[in-house]
Amino acid sequence: MTIMPDGVKRNRKEPGSAGDARRDRWKAHRVARRAEFVEAALRALDKHGIEFGMEDVAGEAGVTKPVLYRHFTDKADLHLALGQHGTKILFNRLMPALNNELAPVPRIRSVIDAFFTTIDEYPNLYRLLVQGSHTGDRGPDTDIVNEDKELIATSVTAVLGDYMRAFGLDSGAAEPWAHGVVGLVQNIGEWWLGRRSMGRDSVVEYTTQIIWAAIDGVLRQSGITVEPNKPLEINKIIQMSDALANAELRAIDGGA
Repeated sequence: MTIMPDGVKRNRKEPGSAGDARRDRWKAHRVARRAEFVEAALRALDKHGIEFGMEDVAGEAGVTKPVLYRHFTDKADLHLALGQHGTKILFNRLMPALNNELAPVPRIRSVIDAFFTTIDEYPNLYRLLVQGSHTGDRGPDTDIVNEDKELIATSVTAVLGDYMRAFGLDSGAAEPWAHGVVGLVQNIGEWWLGRRSMGRDSVVEYTTQIIWAAIDGVLRQSGITVEPNKPLEINKIIQMSDALANAELRAIDGGA
């Protein structure tokens, strides 16, 4: 209770009041429920394909559609949540691979394998997001595939730039290289999911060799020879910085 200058007694909630605690608990509850519904949507996606309906998600979650709509504005909102979930899965696998202190070719292979393992495990989720990206079903602010490409390319640019500077090369090429590599891998991934004309290990190996051949060729043009299967000492120095990795994850979470 606070006495105001006009002599009137008024209630004032201090920071950390019971009301704040209730709001925090409610927010945590809503976050947890949305996460449960996203998992239910993944199951519906596996069962019914990319044409799944909200009723399929509600059935998987054991709730009615009105309950589902309390947490998602519409199906596009659910697609966005699915995309953000998929991005987290992908980045949690890619970042350790990017920072792996392996020899050049095994390190590239590790990153490529992380990508193909993810789309192999969640093929319908990847198809759903790529289809939306190609058809323009969602607005630019919710184009998860392009956002992911930009985030991954930014990460690869940082690593490539450090290596190029260490070798005395012009690091200005790091950004176009990074975007080129990311586009190459994504296009091969889409082709592979559609055809399945070879096993995952084979497509990973072919993609690895294509990327290494380009890197090796550029290095040799500058008189630099690198053993493809021998770890580099500078691996211990050149790592994805915590600041950049955290920035990527904040971007995935919408700046939270």
